Amino acid sequence: MAFVENVKESYNEMVHKVSWPTRKELAQSSVIVLIASIILALIVWFMDWCFESIMTFVYGLF
Repeated sequence: MAFVENVKESYNEMVHKVSWPTRKELAQSSVIVLIASIILALIVWFMDWCFESIMTFVYGLF
């Protein structure tokens, strides 16, 4: 019975006490996450390209 009571309380809390974002807020947050992910991917790509260039130069000396 404790499990059923816990499920009922969880459902009640999710329906009545949680403030869900609006569609507009959700869309704005998604765009921010997308832009941040692209920026982070570009930074990692640039660092990888720099290290590759440095290592190609170093190994080319030998």
